[in-house]
Amino acid sequence: MTGYEGQGADAFELRSALTRLRRDTGLPLAFGGLLLERPGPAAGSQVQRGRIRIDEVSGGFSDALSGVVVAAGTGLGGKAVALARPCAVVDYPAARHISHEYDAQVAAEGVRSVLAVPVIVRRRVRGVLYGALRSPQPLGERVLTAAVAAARDVEQALVVREEALALLLAAREPAAGADAWERVREAHSALRALAPRIGDPQLRAELERLHGKLAPPAEAQPSPEVRLAPRELDVLACVALGATNAAAAGHLGLGAETVKGYLRSAMRKLGARSRWEAVVAARRAGLLP
Repeated sequence: MTGYEGQGADAFELRSALTRLRRDTGLPLAFGGLLLERPGPAAGSQVQRGRIRIDEVSGGFSDALSGVVVAAGTGLGGKAVALARPCAVVDYPAARHISHEYDAQVAAEGVRSVLAVPVIVRRRVRGVLYGALRSPQPLGERVLTAAVAAARDVEQALVVREEALALLLAAREPAAGADAWERVREAHSALRALAPRIGDPQLRAELERLHGKLAPPAEAQPSPEVRLAPRELDVLACVALGATNAAAAGHLGLGAETVKGYLRSAMRKLGARSRWEAVVAARRAGLLP
């Protein structure tokens, strides 16, 4: 596994979400953290619990909150972890329905009104996002909606990144035989589809480098006459996996009509009369494995 396996890439997604949360809500302070340890398999339908460390603080006046470790069930964030749902207090120091292990850190940052939203991936709590005011007043439905949306963005990004890491491993395994080469083709197509959705620039660059190294079979020689744009190749890679235009649009973050346009352009360049002919022609030209 690469160095992306640790929490560095996770922190990138968390930092981006906190920035968006402050921008979309006008909150002066947002912070959050991720599990200290990777979760094991969940038992049945239970959401797995753990300790969260506050690693990202946006808009802080001090370092009081940075590095704080929040155990499940403690404080507001720990309550959100334990219940696996958003929790809020209007006046943190005076709140009666949470424990107060972290009052000193909260007071040092001047936090009063706080909202905590858990980040849940595959029924496991992976982190918590907080939004806060330095005055005791309700945060409101708009802030809650924005915080939940930010948490969902992190969840989706983590799922995509984990899929990408799994593909990186599969793609690095030596291929032998027809079945193995088909797996390489699948990995190549999936990597092209995933790369544009990766927020972490280092991981995205690694994906792009690796799918470029998944060379076509030895008998397929690149054709200098055929030049496809990157997005045309992305669409063909999705088609090679059996994706419809609508599915390819969803994978690539494009409109369905845009996908059709790229596909028609690729077919024209390849002299193909159908989408499948285009995939075969691209493989023969050494543009797809």
